[in-house]
Amino acid sequence: MSTVLVVDGANVVGSRPDGWWKDRAGAARRLHERLLVGDTPQDEVVLVLEGAAKGGVRAGRDGHVRTVPAKGVGDETIVAEARAASGRGSRVTVVTADRMLQARVQGVGALAVGPSWLLDLID
Repeated sequence: MSTVLVVDGANVVGSRPDGWWKDRAGAARRLHERLLVGDTPQDEVVLVLEGAAKGGVRAGRDGHVRTVPAKGVGDETIVAEARAASGRGSRVTVVTADRMLQARVQGVGALAVGPSWLLDLID
């Protein structure tokens, strides 16, 4: 069984007051780089980006990380990615602190964890 990690990029970047709001694209790029070299146990990492952050990382696959630009607010894209992966039989973990989004992804069979779980792995 494959494992998939879906990352709410905006939520993870926004979880630390490190000046990310001054350069959202740069913050997204730094998160992407950390995901590429970080020690996550999942087979695939799906990084969902929205708004200005989309300018920091090109859409598509880079190693085990696939970057997906959201058409609007990232929540719909995150749920769709979690649903699709669960439907393929993958074990899915979604990283977000958004309680409503956590409930939605749990409804499609994913485990929801907070940003600190991921940041502890990749920092």
